[in-house]
Amino acid sequence: MPDETATGPVPAGRPLDPTRRASAIRVPFPARLNLHAERARRHTLQWVQGIGLLTGDVAAAEYDALRLERLMAYFYPDATAPDLELAADFNAWFFIFDDQFDGGLGTRPAEIRQVVADLAGTMTTEGEPPRDVGDSPLARGFRDIWLRSTEGTPAGWRQRFGTHWRAYLDAHEAEALHRTADRLPSLEEFLEVRRESIGVRPCLDFAERCGGYALPDEVYDIPALREMREITGDVVIFVNDIVSLVKELAAGDVNNTVVVHRAHKGCTVEEAVGHVSALANARTARFVRLATALPGALALRGVPRETRGHVEHYVDGMRHLMAGNLTWSLATARYDETGIAAVSDGRRRPWSGLTAERDPAVPPCGSAV
Repeated sequence: MPDETATGPVPAGRPLDPTRRASAIRVPFPARLNLHAERARRHTLQWVQGIGLLTGDVAAAEYDALRLERLMAYFYPDATAPDLELAADFNAWFFIFDDQFDGGLGTRPAEIRQVVADLAGTMTTEGEPPRDVGDSPLARGFRDIWLRSTEGTPAGWRQRFGTHWRAYLDAHEAEALHRTADRLPSLEEFLEVRRESIGVRPCLDFAERCGGYALPDEVYDIPALREMREITGDVVIFVNDIVSLVKELAAGDVNNTVVVHRAHKGCTVEEAVGHVSALANARTARFVRLATALPGALALRGVPRETRGHVEHYVDGMRHLMAGNLTWSLATARYDETGIAAVSDGRRRPWSGLTAERDPAVPPCGSAV
């Protein structure tokens, strides 16, 4: 089937290089790599295996080839080594959790709702026992990340962080509804869900944690910052959906802005990619304008100097997410020919069976698939 088909399998032969698909996107911010990236890599490899998210050498080698820790090293270039290790752990959990939905579970909303409820039950404070949700590797990993991330943090930040995590989890049920619907949602309807499932908001919360501050609610909710957060998420979405397009077609997934736009407009894949690239570029241009005007606006509001410095760090965090996501996405094996082959012709990642009790067709974690 030719590449022009945005809802069918990947054609035989060499997939279109994702670097060419993404070449029209311009993220006008530098990407910097944290010096502790290799330390974070070694730490997280031990963590995912120790907690049971990966089992066996096959799974560990395939996971390690993705170099997921480098995404966090770009997101948080100035983070301390312990903070980067924690960030790499929760990023590993993000991706491993996401891969659970490439098979049958991704089309069963009711079962996803129970998986999410179990995970959300682990989000309690230190000393407070979690609800009895079993002892799956996903739940253990999520609980561990939650406790380490929230230890010693202000109650307001912790509540916001928890709200964003829950929204991220809930979005997977909505994405399952998209996969099973008679027609795809409009682009804006799709983005309402995708803005949660992309996981950008918890990542931006973690930028505050790395900086040792929590923005006051009255500053966090300033309209300009709200819009800049949405822009950051959208740019990450658009880049991800372009570079992962061939992989997602191989896995049969429709949760992709390129696929959604093409389905509604009846255009070619290349035209849809061009449209999504233009959306990304328009948003980064808007971000630059908002960021330029923000310091003066904060001063006029009477925001204290120290808080204005925290906002500057937070805005830098948004820049790091946009630039780092593009840089990492064009380098990772997750979206190259190896990554596409890993999910083609019914194959799935070795770690995609962590909900096997709900999806008996999935091979055990660590099986060579």
